[in-house]
Amino acid sequence: MRHPDAESDELLIDRDGPVVTVTFNRPHRRNAFTTAMYDALRSEVDALADDTRVRAVVLRGAGGAFAAGNDIGEFAAMTSGAEAVAYEARVQELLGSLSALPQVTIAAVDGLCVGGGLAVATCCDLRIATASSRFGYPIARTLGNALSRALLERCVHVFGESLTRQMLLTSRLVDADRAYTIGALLAVCPSRAELDTEVASVVEGVLQAAPLTLRATKQQLGAITATDPAGRADDDALLEQVYGSAGFREGVRAFLAKEPPRFADVEASEPPAS
Repeated sequence: MRHPDAESDELLIDRDGPVVTVTFNRPHRRNAFTTAMYDALRSEVDALADDTRVRAVVLRGAGGAFAAGNDIGEFAAMTSGAEAVAYEARVQELLGSLSALPQVTIAAVDGLCVGGGLAVATCCDLRIATASSRFGYPIARTLGNALSRALLERCVHVFGESLTRQMLLTSRLVDADRAYTIGALLAVCPSRAELDTEVASVVEGVLQAAPLTLRATKQQLGAITATDPAGRADDDALLEQVYGSAGFREGVRAFLAKEPPRFADVEASEPPAS
């Protein structure tokens, strides 16, 4: 077992020859990501980028969840929309690097996979899940924030536009069977043990395949699905408006207080954006 830094108890890295397994290890918080976890994951991804010895990377969560978004307590310290946009940009850099890894990346999902967890899973090449797993971005009913354009596009690529609209506009979660039906999952497994078996089988197939073929294919697919940089400035302005709103502040307050957010009340009292 190898640990990247002092925060390694929340991000476990195991290397077994050509296979690296990354485990999100905050089960008491359903593995919600902290900045330290993102930084540790970024360090590992950067180290893997030029490591030709590694052929497959498996990402998974401990304790019956993949990852339930981000640690909302960190948002409470942000006082402006610009701070949140900068936070999103750092996360997006990590996710872009994860997507660009030359190795085949596999999200092994057991349980809740929402928010930042779904962002990570959709940036992997393959997703395998247990039957009890659920996916979504219920942000319109929880925090009142918004996805970056890059994450939205990635979700559309994986789940399709129609289901992405349903996830975001209704805040409903998608079950594993439906995700499998539309091709977002490679397989659905009845139990965690069978998930482990299926992941091992897929990894074995990757190790038997031609490395250069897989790398070339990933480069080609990455070029096809790359986000258009021309829309970045408009996207940042939109995110700053949402994250700087009274609605978002209410979402964070209510989440931490374990209360239903009163979006309509606070946004009705906020002057319209000019």
